[in-house]
Amino acid sequence: MASKTHETRKTIVLEDQKYQRGAGGETHQTASGDTPTLTTQVGTPVADDQNSLRSGQRGPTLVEDQHFREKIFHFDHERIPERVVHARGFGAHGYFEAYESLSDLTKADIFQRPGEKTELFVRFSTVAGNKGSADLARDVRGFAVKFYTKQGNWDLIGNNIPVFFIQDAIKFPDLIHAAKPEPDRDFPQAQTAHDNFWDFITLTPESVNMALWIMSDRTIPRSFRFMEGFGVHTFRMINEAGKSSFVKFHWKPKQGLQSVAWNEAVKLNGADPDFHRRDLWSAIKMGDFPEWELGLQVFDDKFAEEFEFDVLDATKIIPEEQVPVRIVGRMVLDRCVDNFFAETEQVAFQTGNIVPGIDFTNDPLLQGRNFSYLDTQLSRLGSTNFNHLPVNAPRCPFHHFQQDGHMAFHNPKGRANYEPNSWGEDGGPRENPATGFSSHPENLEGAKGRHRSETFADHYSQARQFYLSQTEVEQGHIADAFIFELSKVDRLAIRERMVAHLLNVDKDLAGRVGKGLRLKAMPKPADAARPTLTDLKPSPKLSIIANGPVSFKGRKMGVLLSDGVDIDLVKALEAALTKEGAMIEFVAPEIGGVEASDGTWIEAQQKIDGGPSVLYDAVAILVSEAGAKKLAKMPPARDFAADAFAHCKFIAYAAAARPLLEKAGIWADLDDGCRELGKKTDAAGVVEMCRALRFWEREKALR
Repeated sequence: MASKTHETRKTIVLEDQKYQRGAGGETHQTASGDTPTLTTQVGTPVADDQNSLRSGQRGPTLVEDQHFREKIFHFDHERIPERVVHARGFGAHGYFEAYESLSDLTKADIFQRPGEKTELFVRFSTVAGNKGSADLARDVRGFAVKFYTKQGNWDLIGNNIPVFFIQDAIKFPDLIHAAKPEPDRDFPQAQTAHDNFWDFITLTPESVNMALWIMSDRTIPRSFRFMEGFGVHTFRMINEAGKSSFVKFHWKPKQGLQSVAWNEAVKLNGADPDFHRRDLWSAIKMGDFPEWELGLQVFDDKFAEEFEFDVLDATKIIPEEQVPVRIVGRMVLDRCVDNFFAETEQVAFQTGNIVPGIDFTNDPLLQGRNFSYLDTQLSRLGSTNFNHLPVNAPRCPFHHFQQDGHMAFHNPKGRANYEPNSWGEDGGPRENPATGFSSHPENLEGAKGRHRSETFADHYSQARQFYLSQTEVEQGHIADAFIFELSKVDRLAIRERMVAHLLNVDKDLAGRVGKGLRLKAMPKPADAARPTLTDLKPSPKLSIIANGPVSFKGRKMGVLLSDGVDIDLVKALEAALTKEGAMIEFVAPEIGGVEASDGTWIEAQQKIDGGPSVLYDAVAILVSEAGAKKLAKMPPARDFAADAFAHCKFIAYAAAARPLLEKAGIWADLDDGCRELGKKTDAAGVVEMCRALRFWEREKALR
């Protein structure tokens, strides 16, 4: 079988080096001349390092794949005790409430009774950075949910992006090694703007779709509260009759979608590296509980067979226009953790934690994760008994014969610690074919071998679809992100390779990036295993701007004050924001606060050099004439106004603020996103203006 696999490979040349492309479009590098042969740790030569061993082209991963198991096993145990990936996280408690019975789809108990609430724990995270990194790195965000159901724990572990970099879990160590700090220098931290990452991406065409997503604003979210979550993989739901349906899981934030600008993210990391953590903590503490609705994309075998792409390919989505999302319940986060270490740090998620009524598919990335997560928890938490920890323990009764080991809080009681046994009622738990978990009886056939199905070979069509689904503003952000990241790459050949891939996605995007990098000549389009489909319709659901908040609720306005400020304007704006359900924070020259026009003392939450405008969704500058002149001499005050304008935020201002706005260089350019707050009745209009995400029309003028 190995020889047949090699026969399907196609030789290509990149930078005068020969590579081979497999049937699925994956890149193979074969030993020749003085190049050593890749081996396992015990010296066994490796024939294929790109594909795990599977039963058939699209079948499940086989546990006998020793190379895959050794590679993942070693990777899982590389670091102690910090998570290798998703090290920087923040968690909260809450509940899931079902809207309707899903008995037609699944026998999972959590989905049987409308209105029933199930306890859960959520952990959000970044992927690449260590525990001490900043929140606003350009990175994928982890979105992991542990449901404590009556049938045991169900862990739905995903990201805020619905696709992934790779198609086969055997490549996961390579991906993360490439993304993490370069091993000889241990930097850069928490970012992918370096040679190793883009070298891997440009030699792994299957990553191109994900590259478009990570260069979009999805990877710099305004808050955990304003981002979507996705299960990434295709799963199965099984009902009582044994009928199986394919399903993809979605979390839709009821607050809408929102991200920040890149320049804003850079400054936020300096002003408050805990910005996302603080935001979630503060929202829950003040009673503004974040909510997401759980949605399902449900489809059958017929759709899977007719769909343009393989539903087992984790680098692809199913557009909502083709399979609408069915909203089936909501998640509410209403309680912060009592102890970060005991809960957020010790929580152990596993993709293998499923319940009757939910099952896996043969997605090779999911199959590998099922092995990896369990193995990782042993390394990280130091014992096979990590499920005894309160945050991991099921809330339903549990009975088994597993015993001993480090930190065993629960051991079997009585004489029997094995089965079958003949001790009757004292013999412990027994199997239950009626209610126990049973896997979907899928028929499998095919030759055993290291395969990559040809149905996985289209690497550019959905990347193009994603790009064309963005607004003009978002497309500009994607191009800018590619230019920034690739400008940090030292090797010209790597930059050129990425542009070559982008030529297969969209020529305009490739041209903008090539121009931004000032390539002397555009490269030829990258060799494609499958031609790009140009007739895929844009999917508006993929745009953040098109799916933003409909109110200013849950967002925050920063109000810069000075002595002598008109107290009526302050009270009117505060009342309007409170009515909207928004937050207000006062910023002043000194942390002690300011004295208003009527002698009222207004306490400040931030000093001007500690409360820059990047911390806020919109700003107001309410000052007296004397106060404006004083602030105009202060660089942080000038930056407060200039940055808010540059980041396309809505700005309200008192007429007396003119000296500050002139000194900040924006007075002459004030536009419809800037509104004078001249009288108390203007406050409602200011709040109404702020309901939109940003005044994006300004960005064209700024460019």
